[in-house]
Amino acid sequence: MFTGIVEELGEVTAVENLGDASRFRLRGPVVTDGAKHGDSIAVNGVCLTVVEHEGDEFTADVMAETLNRSGLGALGVGSRVNLERPTAVGDRLGGHIVQGHVDGTGAVLERKPSENWEIIKISLPADLARYVVEKGSITVDGISLTVVEAGPDFFTVSLIPTTLALTTLGLKQAGDPVNLEVDIVAKYVERLLTTTRGAAQ
Repeated sequence: MFTGIVEELGEVTAVENLGDASRFRLRGPVVTDGAKHGDSIAVNGVCLTVVEHEGDEFTADVMAETLNRSGLGALGVGSRVNLERPTAVGDRLGGHIVQGHVDGTGAVLERKPSENWEIIKISLPADLARYVVEKGSITVDGISLTVVEAGPDFFTVSLIPTTLALTTLGLKQAGDPVNLEVDIVAKYVERLLTTTRGAAQ
């Protein structure tokens, strides 16, 4: 489990095509500290498994399903990525519960800078819109954010200077893809209500 509090801005240093998968090599001195084979690290919100670890770099295999359902397939050498290690039992939950299982992708529609923060508008797939509510939580490229406005096919988030400086959202431009993970609690509630209604009929 993750919390959506990005630990560092890493970088893709190599991408190897494996046919029905890709092997990524990524640099991140913070998240690789103490890392070992089999550990999990979230890359732009996608939970990946460490295959190899050497120095401040690690490799992870990404299967076709993940490449197709997330924005990882668009990454290349030099791409910057948000990195986070799983939360430890007893740690503070600074963001919200994040699984690292991307529900879909959106795209940056526009940016509206102001003196002390910036509003970013992001497209929202129709099948995810019902899980997104104003002042609720959503994960964008692995970043736990609060929804400012929730529309039928978009949402907006307000970013403070720290988020802009330390995550990929400070670099994204209109048209750039982002990974989205909606609040898992909303999905469980929907499932329970659907099951309950079905049993009552």
